[in-house]
Amino acid sequence: MNRTSETARIAHNFEDVVLPHLDAAYRLARWLVASEHDAEDVVQEACLRALRYFRTFSGGDSRAWFLRIVRNTCYGWHSHTRRLATDVFDEEQHSATAPTIDPETLALRAANVALIEHAMKDLPARFRELLVLRELEGLSYQELADVLGIPIGSVMSGLSRARHAFRCALETRLKQTDHEPDEACV
Repeated sequence: MNRTSETARIAHNFEDVVLPHLDAAYRLARWLVASEHDAEDVVQEACLRALRYFRTFSGGDSRAWFLRIVRNTCYGWHSHTRRLATDVFDEEQHSATAPTIDPETLALRAANVALIEHAMKDLPARFRELLVLRELEGLSYQELADVLGIPIGSVMSGLSRARHAFRCALETRLKQTDHEPDEACV
C-alpha cells in the first residue's frame, strides 16, 4: 500500500471516529473553559491531537476516546478562569420567521436557564464535568468511566455527589433570588 492510500485510509477512519462527535466535544469544552472562542480552540486542538495519536485508537467507543482527549485538552488549556457565558446574537432565533412566544414565558425561561447556568458554574469542575457528560451528552456509566479514566463505581458515587451538590447550589441560588422555577425546570 502506498503512502497516499495509507493516508487516505487513516483520514477516512479518523473522520468516522471523530467527526460524528464534534458537537458533543464542543458542548463539553464550553462547560469546561472560559469562553465560546476558547471552547472552539480547545475542540480544534483536540482534533489535532486525535489525528496525531489516531494510531493509538484501538477501536471500541470512539465517542469516549475523543471526549477524553477533549477533556484533557481543556484541563491543559491556558485559561483556567471560569467566566459567565454571554449570549451571542443568533439570527435564526431573532428573525421574524421564528414563532412568537409570549414575552412573560420567554422571560421566565431565560431566568430559569440563567439560574441553572449559575448553579452549574458554582459546582466544582469535577461535578460539572460529570453532570454535563451524563445529563447533557447522555454518556452511559461505562462511557463515563472510559472518558474519565476511573472505575465505574467512582462514576456512580461521583454522579450522586454531583447531583446533590447541584441541588444544593440550585436551592442556594433560588433563596438568593427569591425565584420560583417552572415545574419543567425542576
